[in-house]
Amino acid sequence: MTAPTTRSRRLIAIPLGMAMATALAFLPNVSASAAPAADAAGATGAADVAEQISAAATPLSYVVNVRPGHGISSQVKKAIAKAGGTIVTSYDRIGVIVVHSSNADFAKTIRQVRGVESAGSTRTAPLPAQSTTDVGTPRALSAEEIADVDAVAGQDPLEPLQWDLPAIKADKAHEKTLGSKKVTVAVIDTGVDDTHPDIAPNFDREASVNCVSGKPDTTDGAWRPSAAESPHGTHVAGEIAAAKNGIGVTGVAPGVKVSGIKVSTTAGFFYTEAVVCGFMWAAEHGVDVTNNSYYTDPWYFNCKNDPDQKALVEALTRATRYAEKKGTVNVAAAGNENYDLAADEITDPVSPNDSTPSDRVIDPSECLDIPTQLPGVVTVSSTGAKGIKSSFSNHGLGVIDIAAPGGDSTRYQTPAPPATSGLILGPLPGGSWGYMAGTSMASPHVAGVAALIKSTHPHASAALVKALLYAEADATPCTDPYDIDGDGKVDAVCEGSKNRNSFYGWGTADALDAVTK
Repeated sequence: MTAPTTRSRRLIAIPLGMAMATALAFLPNVSASAAPAADAAGATGAADVAEQISAAATPLSYVVNVRPGHGISSQVKKAIAKAGGTIVTSYDRIGVIVVHSSNADFAKTIRQVRGVESAGSTRTAPLPAQSTTDVGTPRALSAEEIADVDAVAGQDPLEPLQWDLPAIKADKAHEKTLGSKKVTVAVIDTGVDDTHPDIAPNFDREASVNCVSGKPDTTDGAWRPSAAESPHGTHVAGEIAAAKNGIGVTGVAPGVKVSGIKVSTTAGFFYTEAVVCGFMWAAEHGVDVTNNSYYTDPWYFNCKNDPDQKALVEALTRATRYAEKKGTVNVAAAGNENYDLAADEITDPVSPNDSTPSDRVIDPSECLDIPTQLPGVVTVSSTGAKGIKSSFSNHGLGVIDIAAPGGDSTRYQTPAPPATSGLILGPLPGGSWGYMAGTSMASPHVAGVAALIKSTHPHASAALVKALLYAEADATPCTDPYDIDGDGKVDAVCEGSKNRNSFYGWGTADALDAVTK
C-alpha cells in the first residue's frame, strides 16, 4: 500500500519557527506558536558560525568513501584537490572523507578515481529546513500549572504529569535503581542546555561536542542550542536522564550520564557529515547509547540507485556499525508520517528538502530513512497515553523493533489523572519545562531503558543489550481495527503476531524488567 502523505516532519519554504508551529497544528488540543525570533548566530558554537561562512563560500559539502583503515592515499588527495575540493576532515577508521567544493561536477569526477568507492553531495542547496521527529514547537508549562501539581513523597514536583513513566514501569524501576553514573547516553541532536537544573547534575561534558561542520568542535558550551534554535535536544536529554533531585521532571534513567552531540545547523539541517562525526565521537568517547530523533537531510529516503544518496547511506552505515563495534547501542525514531515502512512503495513529497522537493514514489526496502533504517539501529515507534500506536507514528513489519511513549493528541489518547496532557513533558532550554510529542519523544524512552540494562549488565555488549531490550519488552498485540480518530475509517493496518508486529515490534519497552532481569 502507499502510505498517506498528509503529515510531514517539515514544511518547505516556511521559516523554521512557523514550520514547526504549523506541523503541530494537526494535533487537537495542542497550542501552536511560532518560535521567538533571535539572532541566528548568537550563542552558537564556533562550528555553527564556520558552517554558515562555509555555506556562503562553498555551495556544497561531500562525503568521499574510500577503503577503511588506511588513511587517505596521496592519489585520492591529489584527485580531490584537482577536482576543486578541500578536505575538511577524514575518519580514517571507517574511510569517510568530508570535502567542500564549489565544483558542480565534483562528485561525478571523484567517483572515477581509483580508490574511491563512492562519493556524493550531502545537500542540494544551502537553504533552511528542519528534520527532527517531533511534531511541533513545545507548549511550555505555565507557573499556574506548575503550582497546581501535587506530587507525593518520593516524586519530583512535576512527575505526576508524566504518564509516560508508569507506562513503561519506570517509576517501579526507580525503586530498584536509578541507573549507573558509569553509563552515558549521547543525544545526537539540536544541542543540549546543560545548565538546566534537571540536566546539569548528570551532564557528561567530556562526551559532548559540536559536530555541525563535520569536524569536532570542543569549545566549551559549543553543544548548547542558541535561543533561536530548537529546544528539541534539551527535551530529549531530559526524557532520558533528568535527575531525580526534587526539581522538575524525572528521566527514564535519572542516575545515568547524558551528553550533547550537536549535529544540526542553526537553520535546522542534519547533514551527513555532521551525523557521521556524531557517531564517531560517541564511539571514541565511551558512549554506551546514542539517541537519534531526526532523519538525515536533505533526503527523507536515500535511494541506493542514486550515486549521491548511495554515498550518504554508505558513510552513515560505516559510522553506525563502527559505533556498535565499540559497544554503543544506537536508538532512532521511526518518523511521524504514519507511513508503513514495509510497504511496497511510499510517496515521498518532501525530498530534497533544501531545494525543490517533488513527489517521488520509492521502495522503502531500497530507499532508506537514515539512520533509522540502517542495519543494527534500534527503530522505535510511538505510543500514546492509552498504550496504542500514536496517530502519526510510522510503522512496518520487520522495520519497527520496539515501541515506547511518544505522546499523541489528548483527544485521541487521554491520560489518567493527575496527568492532563497526552503529550510528553520534559525540560526546555533556559530552565523551564514543556510538552512535546513525536517519535522523537518515544526514542529517548527506549534509550533510557537501554541505559538501565547497561547499568544492570555493565559488561554486556551492544548486541546483548539490544537482545535484552527486545526480550524484556512487553508483548503488545495489534490494534485492530486501528481507527484513532473515531471517524469509522481505518487509519493504518497492523500486521504480525502479538510477539512481533508492525505497530509495536517486539513490544513496549519495560524499564522494570531492565533492572530486575
